Formats: sequence, C-alpha cells, structure tokens
Amino acid sequence: MNSETIFILKDISKSFPGVKALDKVTYEVDRGEVHALVGENGAGKSTLIKILSGVYHQDSGQILYKGKEIDIKNPRYAQELGISTIYQELNLCPNLTVADNIFLGNEFSSTFLNYIDEKKLNKECKKYLDLLEADVDPRALVSSLSVAQQQMVEIAKALSYESEVIIMDEPTATLTLHETKKLFETIRKLKEQQRSIIYISHRLEEVFEIADTVTVLKDGKLVGTKPLKDINYIDIVRMMVGRDIESKYIKTAPKMGKKVGKVLLDVRNLTKKEVFENINFSLHAYEILGFSGLVGAGRTDLMRAIFGLESIDEGNIIINGKDIKQFKGPKEAINKGIGMTSEDRKRESLFLNFNIRENVTISYLDYLSKYGYIMGGTEKNFVGKFIKQLDIKPQNIEAQVITMSGGNQQKVAIAKWLATAPEILIMDEPTRGIDVGAKSEIYKLIRLLSDQGKGIIFISSELPEILTLSDRIIVMNKGKIVGKFMNEEATEEKIMELAV
Repeated sequence: MNSETIFILKDISKSFPGVKALDKVTYEVDRGEVHALVGENGAGKSTLIKILSGVYHQDSGQILYKGKEIDIKNPRYAQELGISTIYQELNLCPNLTVADNIFLGNEFSSTFLNYIDEKKLNKECKKYLDLLEADVDPRALVSSLSVAQQQMVEIAKALSYESEVIIMDEPTATLTLHETKKLFETIRKLKEQQRSIIYISHRLEEVFEIADTVTVLKDGKLVGTKPLKDINYIDIVRMMVGRDIESKYIKTAPKMGKKVGKVLLDVRNLTKKEVFENINFSLHAYEILGFSGLVGAGRTDLMRAIFGLESIDEGNIIINGKDIKQFKGPKEAINKGIGMTSEDRKRESLFLNFNIRENVTISYLDYLSKYGYIMGGTEKNFVGKFIKQLDIKPQNIEAQVITMSGGNQQKVAIAKWLATAPEILIMDEPTRGIDVGAKSEIYKLIRLLSDQGKGIIFISSELPEILTLSDRIIVMNKGKIVGKFMNEEATEEKIMELAV
C-alpha cells in the first residue's frame, strides 16, 4: 500500500444462499482519483460497495484503510471513517425538508433549550446545493421534489459529510444533461481536493469522460483494472460480457421507408393543466414511436394519463378507431390491449418479494384460473415460455425477483405485460440502470415485437437509443410536443436543440 492509496479491498469474498457474489476480489483506490467500477448486472459491484460502506460484512479478505486493517461494522462506522455512499435507490425521508434530510443526525442545535437552529440548517444546506447549482429550496419537503432533484439532494448530503471517499452508484440515472454536467464539475472539484470517487455506471461514455481508472467485475470475479488512457470502449465491453457486441447500441435501426400498419392509437388534443397541453399523435402497428426530451418534459405524465393512471382535462384517446375519450383506470386500458412498463420498475412494475411466476402472471390470472383455482401446470408452462423467450436468469420460476439483477428484473417486468398479449406496449426508460449486454437483448426484443405487428411507444433519455430504435421520433419540452421526425431525418443535435 503506497502513500497515494487510500484503501484496498484485498481478496474479498461474499456468498449468499446459492450464490457466490464475490470471489477473492481485490480493489484498490488512490487519493484524488475517480475510479470507475463496471460490469454486467449481477457482476458483484453492489455487493463490493456495500462491504466498503458497512451494509454487508465480507466472508473473507481484508480491508486496509489509510494503511491500517479495519473492520467496517456498520454504515455509521463507515461514515465516521470518511466513507459516504450515494445509492441508486434514493434513501431520503419524504416527509422531512431538504435541509433536514441533508443534516439528519448532524443537526445544528442552539444552546438555548437545545432546539434545532433551522436558520443555520437552511443556510448550510444552501451552501451544498449551490455547489451543485441545484435549483432546490432547502425548506421544501422532499416528497414535493422530482426524482432528479432528490438525486441532487442525495449528492449534497454526501458532500455535507466532508467524506474522503464518496461512492456514487448510477448517480446520473435520473439527471438531465445540464444536471449531469454540473455533477461532473463537482466531481472534478472533489478530485482537486484529493477526495476519492468510486463511480459506478452502465453509461460507459460517462466513465470515459470522468474516470481515471476502471475496474471490471464479471460473475463476482475481478476481470482487470486499467487506466482509462490505456483502454477503449470495445475493450471494456469485451471484458464485461466476455464477447464482442457489434457497437455501442445494437444496430437494429429501421430501414428507410418501412411500411407500417393500421392506426392502433390516436391521441387528440390531450391536455392536463400545468402538466401537458394539446398533445396530438398516432401510433401504427409495426411501429416503434420514440419519445425524447429532458427529465420533466412531461413524457411520463402523458403516458400515465393514456394508460389510465392519471386523469386528463381535455382530449380524446382513440383505440382501433373507437373513441374511448379516457380510461377510468389501468384495468380498462389492459382490456383494450395496452400494456405499460414503468420507468421505476422496483416501485411500480414489480412485486419484489414475489417470485418470477407470480410477477409474470399477476395481470393474467383470470385466464389461468378455473372454478376459482389457478391451473398450476398451465401456469408453469405459460411462465416457462417467457423465461425462455426473454432468456431470464435464473430460469427457476420460483426465484424471488428481489434477488435478481436489474437487467433480469426488467425482463420479468416486460414478460408481465407480454403475458397480456397487448397490441400497444408503452415502455418508459426500459433500459435504465441495466448493463450493455442486457440492453442489447432488450433492443432486439423491442424490434421483434414491432416486427410481429405490435405498436411500441419507447421513452428514453438516451439519444443514441432513440435514434437506434425508433421509426418516428416525437420531442417534448415543458409538456408540449415541439418536434416530430422520421428516423432518417433525426440527429442528436436536432433533437437536443428542441428538447432544451
């Protein structure tokens, strides 16, 4: 351990029932370095950082911190050592203010009657928010913030601890391009202060922009550690997946002049006051319709309204030529042949403590039941078909979804809707938080569903995805449609110019 090294995780192993999550992994980070940690879902990244942050304890191996062997007993002890973690799953108290969340457990108390000094709390809070250039009121309740704003609060919270090691797990998953840029500026400032950043991301373009070093894990084992200057994108992908992927985004782009089928969905003058306004578009059979825009553009709210999850004030929804006006709820939308995968699969798409079988069949039980009982054999064969089609791992239909990788959880969420045989499938950020290998499989699946005659609405904040998959592209900004393109007309520059 040299003077520049702040910690070493040496020969770390960790097992869970039936799974060896880490197998003698060594991971070393220097002072003032941004060290990326990458790998497919299930590679062991989360387990490794949870050991460093005190959530898990290793089965074997050593942790050396500033030259001394230590035992990280719990997250509080890690924090006291100077190690902070910003998890992908936000860890905030929604009914407390932003300032209360950032200084939770470290409040400023007045000597008089020992009450919390709210004025000082808000002032100090604003200092960290200003560092991120986050437009957030310290007095606002966290429940009133967007997901992107909550992510900025999490980052400000970690900065408030003055930590020497900051772990960032998919920190840009919900951030806009502008917010991501500001985050990177903050990371560079932290690096100048000799703080060390562990940066976990499936977006390899971010890794090349911000990191100095990259470590790749696969199946719980260390594949290798390399300086970014000595490696390229293809090298990292090959290390991650053990095979070549044709390009950064699997080449399934539609052919020019592709024929589409009948109009499945026609949306006319749809309006929800202060959310979206005067929305008009159509979706055809055999078509992938991409929706682009920044976080907060209104894309998700619009799709939730079409699916019956939110009310509308004006407008009409027409399905196969029949004017529905609006659905009273998702059940009615499902009965009319619409499915929707949520951008937040863990909260809205899946029952994490249920198994694969229960998740896949939850929307199809009426058709798998007889005399009030589920036909077990029929259900088993039914679920097995989707496990095989989507290559879901593990293939055990009784496996709990909470134990699965993000990519496989997303496949289960998609299988749940395919089980209802929808004509129209709305997919909101279907590749968020999953690795490059799983992404390519989902791209192929989306194209296959389109080729089978389904109409796909595809929402993504990643422009290369939109350009790769979509037959037509709609751009939204502040609740309005501001542009429409055929695939061959669209470029990243044109879309971003309208989106901002």
